[in-house]
Amino acid sequence: MDYKAYFENNREQHLNELQEWLSIPSISALSEHKGDVHKAAEWLAAKLTEAGLEHVEIHETKGHPLITADYLHAEGKPTVLVYGHYDVQPVDPLHLWETPPFEPSIRDGKLYARGATDDKGQLFLHVKAVEAILKQEKELPVNIKFCIEGEEEVSSPNLPLFLEENKEKLAADVVLVSDTSLLAPGKPAISTGLRGLCSLELSLNTANTDLHSGSYGGGVPNALHAMVELLSTLHDKQGRVSVEGFYNGVQELSPEMREEFAKQQFDEEKLKQDLGLDALYGEEGYSFVERIGARPTLELNGVYGGFQGEGTKTVIPKEAHAKITCRLVADQDPQVCLDAIEAHLNAHTPVGAKLTITPKEKAFAFNIDPSHPMLQKAADAYETVYGTRALFTKDGGSIPIVEKLSSTLNAPTVMMGFGLPDENLHAPNEHFNLENFDKGLLTIVDYLKRV
Repeated sequence: MDYKAYFENNREQHLNELQEWLSIPSISALSEHKGDVHKAAEWLAAKLTEAGLEHVEIHETKGHPLITADYLHAEGKPTVLVYGHYDVQPVDPLHLWETPPFEPSIRDGKLYARGATDDKGQLFLHVKAVEAILKQEKELPVNIKFCIEGEEEVSSPNLPLFLEENKEKLAADVVLVSDTSLLAPGKPAISTGLRGLCSLELSLNTANTDLHSGSYGGGVPNALHAMVELLSTLHDKQGRVSVEGFYNGVQELSPEMREEFAKQQFDEEKLKQDLGLDALYGEEGYSFVERIGARPTLELNGVYGGFQGEGTKTVIPKEAHAKITCRLVADQDPQVCLDAIEAHLNAHTPVGAKLTITPKEKAFAFNIDPSHPMLQKAADAYETVYGTRALFTKDGGSIPIVEKLSSTLNAPTVMMGFGLPDENLHAPNEHFNLENFDKGLLTIVDYLKRV
């Protein structure tokens, strides 16, 4: 079948449909858009039905709806579960958008709208790829299932329970996700790792009131001094986290994985120039791409306390605060990391200060062996369409539900992204390069046939 011609002939219709979906402001984080999120779910359910999928259902949750669908007529063939999300990020700051975020427009071969690349545009490719095969061949080369949520942008609070309660319904030989990006135009990549996460907030208190620095300076503890002293114990001079037990479960990079990183040919000098930096920072012995993709981190996200207004106020502050997040890798347990950090902080709290720690988010890292046949077939599919085989990477960000999908359903998860790193996901002027819209459709068809 000539799928290239099929998609070219239907391109205008497909883009019109996608723009219609993108015009629905399905912002899951804002309660005033609850109706819009439901409308976006209903729109997708209708398109799945039109595509030929069966058993299309909208499942209400305590939050926003989940959608499932399937087509299970390829007896003896593998089953592919497609995961994605139809909710989008808020649009602030609105004044930085060149065109309204929910009035999609095409400029210079790019489709601009909130959700264009994250994740409506990429998810839409799977719907149209399945529809194309059914229309042209009247059957699919695999059994297919869809599980689409409307809460990924708010950390998927209801999907884990749904997965546990519907393991049989969602059982598959491979989970297919398109919510990542290529390395650069024409350079496809398959992520074999997403970092996990844990976070905490801490407060240090000294006296029961702020004090005059002239009357008390040099004689009483200063909460800000204590916080700076405490935080300085978290890293050594080589950029390594100094918390005992923090690296439990961290696996050393294999020579094969280091070779994959090297193939990216990342230009660290250009990065320094682009960011206006004299030097990069990080754990000794690792390149930039290794540090941000395959090594754990402990970062200060906010440190505050004392007088912050205009001018000078000669005060000794009674309290100071900090926010910390950690990106985790391999088999690190987020709770074990939190416990280790708490023990370290308590052991190093300066004299005269009282420490309060509040744990926050927790998520396991996702990892998969790049030699897995399902990933190798994906790399082959990219090569067929893009003319170059996909590199295997590890991404520094976290998509907690990916690990949950893989572990709950006991199936390999293949991250086949078609976005680009500069498409402004989560930022004003989000867009999707239509070259990857076109090639993405062909790549997914090729992959399903290989599976």
